[in-house]
Amino acid sequence: MSVNFANKFDRVPCTVVTGFLGAGKTTLIRNLIENLEGKRLAIIVNEFGDVGIDGEVLKGCGIESCPDDNIIELANGCICCTVADDFVPAIDQILSRQPRVDHILIETSGLALPKPLVQAFQWPDVKARVTVDGVVAVVDGVALAEGRVADDHDALETQRQADGSIDHDDPVEEVFEDQVACADMIVLTKSDLLTADGLAAARERVSAHLPRAVKIVSAANGVIDPAVLVGLGLAVEDDIENRKTHHDDELDHDHDDFDSFVVDLAAVTDAEALAARISATAEAENVLRIKGFVEVANKPMRLQVQAVGSRVNHYFDRAWGANEPRRSRLVVIGEKGIDRAAIERMLAA
Repeated sequence: MSVNFANKFDRVPCTVVTGFLGAGKTTLIRNLIENLEGKRLAIIVNEFGDVGIDGEVLKGCGIESCPDDNIIELANGCICCTVADDFVPAIDQILSRQPRVDHILIETSGLALPKPLVQAFQWPDVKARVTVDGVVAVVDGVALAEGRVADDHDALETQRQADGSIDHDDPVEEVFEDQVACADMIVLTKSDLLTADGLAAARERVSAHLPRAVKIVSAANGVIDPAVLVGLGLAVEDDIENRKTHHDDELDHDHDDFDSFVVDLAAVTDAEALAARISATAEAENVLRIKGFVEVANKPMRLQVQAVGSRVNHYFDRAWGANEPRRSRLVVIGEKGIDRAAIERMLAA
């Protein structure tokens, strides 16, 4: 099925902020929240347990353009390894907000690889609605000046051991190189704690790992003009092949090879029976996602269906409009080669 993607300027832009634990990601994002005037924001914070930065730092800041309900914490593990389970439902939740969100900020966990996350923006039902405005890598200036890539390697190892979802077991230096390789802008933090020689040493170490012409900007206490980082309009998901990383040949981080199609159904009489069919179909045919709206006979409300793997959520979201056609349509997403005929048969049974 051909997918008619919206113009990138019609889609909600998203900035991905990556970097190690303690580099200053949350401080940077808080500064963006406070200074991105005129934009209604939403934030996805990828953290877990009691290790590292708590999403609560960003909550309760009292900024009208970014209410607490627009800050979503993903605590199930490294976002680059739990894309289908966590990231896509979070995007769906954000895009359902009214009034409409103008910009999304994503703070990855310290050990996340940004490229697999950006590849998830190539999923058909994501790409039609969201575009990656840019990837920002936050690096610790003091650590780099002292010959390290992170402030506390032991804390990073503790984070790795605590997160059972991480399926990449790489040296910290390789994760750093992957984060930098995918970036459109490097923010070198803690510049106020560095001498001129230390700052030069930190910048030189980052530059040695930059495969492309990427700017390095210095920041103290996360303070930087938002215009430098937001509004880049790069549509990074369309340029991902130019960002070479250590994991380009690993199948378990290849999220861009999918089939997507729409299944039209007759009205159903039993929402629970439909949910059971969807769950069984996803399990039997290795479907990643099923989502859409369904007509339930003799009900004035529209049934919204969201399935991630075999886990199905459904609820009546609103009444059908007076002039709105009552119909049942489900979007199915899976890896290349899923059996469309079998899936259609099972859903319509």
